[in-house]
Amino acid sequence: MGKKALAGRDNWQEQGGTKAAVAEQNLYIVFKNHFIGTEYRLIEKPNHLKNLYAQVQLPDYIIEQIYNPPIILESTKWGVAPDFAIENLITQKILFGEIKRQDGWVEGKEPSAGRGNAHERLCKLFTPGLQQAYRRIGKIDSEDILPFWVVFEGDITRDPKRNREIAFWFGNYDKNYFMWRPGMSDKDLTDHFDNYLKPYLE
Repeated sequence: MGKKALAGRDNWQEQGGTKAAVAEQNLYIVFKNHFIGTEYRLIEKPNHLKNLYAQVQLPDYIIEQIYNPPIILESTKWGVAPDFAIENLITQKILFGEIKRQDGWVEGKEPSAGRGNAHERLCKLFTPGLQQAYRRIGKIDSEDILPFWVVFEGDITRDPKRNREIAFWFGNYDKNYFMWRPGMSDKDLTDHFDNYLKPYLE
């Protein structure tokens, strides 16, 4: 990739990051207001999993083959950083969440407008190790739902390809993601949580 193309990519990534920050802030505000006077709280940028990978004990035969410097857990951040978490302060159950804002192919745009991989980065959440860790730390035992929630924003929520792709990934766990489409209200978002996810935190 040439210098000019890389510069354009940097600008696109910077713009995407700004939009994502706005999306996160909106969700934070919505749920902080929604939880006033309840036993629930919204945690911004939870650090429960920040050292998850640093604590992995590798077999000796692997240690012998890799670079293995001393690991200082207090200053090492080899883990996962969810965008938010919702905790029931009474049961201490936690649902970790991600916000994915991405462009998409909609009316008046070319199919290439659906570029971007924000949605693909959530696929790590489907790995057996992370699911076990999320369930253990969040205390969500039920197999009826996944131990995480993903909220999508932007044109991706109306993109015909991405909607099918994401629906396929989640399969029967369709309540573990929410397409917060243009024109939807804050109540649409909080109703989804209250109706489909909140019961698993009680």
